[in-house]
Amino acid sequence: MSTQTARHDIQDGLYVYQQANSKRWYARFVLYGKWYSKATKEKELDKAIARAHITLMEYKVKAENNLLVNSKRFKDVADRVIKNLQAELDNGGGKVTYRDYIQALNKYHIPYFKRTYVTSIDQESINAFNKWRKEEFGRLPAKSTSLTHNSAMNLVFKEAIEHKWMIAAQVPVLHTKGESGKRRAAFSQEEYDKVYDTILDMVGTSRKEKTKQIRELLLSYMEFCVNTGIRPGTEMEGITWGDIEMTRQDHNVRFKVKVRKGKTTKHTGTRTVIARDQIWDCLEELRERFPNRKPYDKLFRLEDGETTNELGVAFRKALEECDLKDSPDGPRTLYSLRHSYITWQLLRRDLRLDILAKQCGTSVAMIEQHYSHVVPSMFEEELSGVKFKKQAKKEKPMSASTLATIENRFKSWEAEYKKRGCI
Repeated sequence: MSTQTARHDIQDGLYVYQQANSKRWYARFVLYGKWYSKATKEKELDKAIARAHITLMEYKVKAENNLLVNSKRFKDVADRVIKNLQAELDNGGGKVTYRDYIQALNKYHIPYFKRTYVTSIDQESINAFNKWRKEEFGRLPAKSTSLTHNSAMNLVFKEAIEHKWMIAAQVPVLHTKGESGKRRAAFSQEEYDKVYDTILDMVGTSRKEKTKQIRELLLSYMEFCVNTGIRPGTEMEGITWGDIEMTRQDHNVRFKVKVRKGKTTKHTGTRTVIARDQIWDCLEELRERFPNRKPYDKLFRLEDGETTNELGVAFRKALEECDLKDSPDGPRTLYSLRHSYITWQLLRRDLRLDILAKQCGTSVAMIEQHYSHVVPSMFEEELSGVKFKKQAKKEKPMSASTLATIENRFKSWEAEYKKRGCI
């Protein structure tokens, strides 16, 4: 703590002083029984005295208009917000966007505003921050990113207002200028198969048992995602065995998945997703891996029951291995599996956009915005005026014994579902 090296009394309850670590004068005054200290930013005593009188007058006006606040530095308020958000997440509550708010505050807002008082953050400060952030990004942030950052910033201002560290009139306007949403990086069916085969090979060459298990789990994760369109991350990781329902008729079966936690569930409640029929192979592998599964067990976990955060890393390594990490629409990630599902569904032309939007927990407008490049392909016959003869798929009919085998398999699944509450 700096020591006071000089002091000049101006009047009762008002004086200026200097500290050992600065040649500038500070004003100190009392107002309604409380002492305040403010920097005059002046090195000359006469100018410092004049500034002290002005500062005291400003504070008296604020007090008379009920605008007087004891401000806090931005980092102190932001740290409180982060602590509250993290506490909600740790207790199983909160929104999935809370993680995005925490990341934005830690990576951008706190490093920039640091020890700035929240009451000192005005429109000019916000404009300067936006310019700095653009340089950090190397481009104009997407509109969705700006909205997330603004929401995080507003939480800090809200916290400050609630504790009377600033007033609502002092909150600057946060604009949401940003790049419009772009096309989403996805896989073609051939590209997806290449990634799958690459990971399959990597499973066989794994040197550690845990690495092998992570890669095996990743294969199931991929298959589940491209056959449901469920969002990787919170939605996928929250699925339990009890969230998977099945209905059967002879050798035919349908699977439904309850999505209880994720981006939209807090506002819309549990979402039911209908899986494509190819998902049964993925489910069979998971069943074999976890013979003692219980309805409340997480679906995506390692054989020892533990969950893992390494799926994204393993997926990225596989993409680099087969040279598919980059695409014309940006880098591919686990989220590209969901984009692939939506793209493939659109190309099949047998599903209305509103039904697909409900299935994926999004809006028709969002699908039209991000997948508009696919929609014309859905209507190429109508748009071109050229009609091709449809070639019927030549599928070899299954024998009676094969159908019986499939029916018996699903009969056993159905029996287990009724007995233990999960397939």
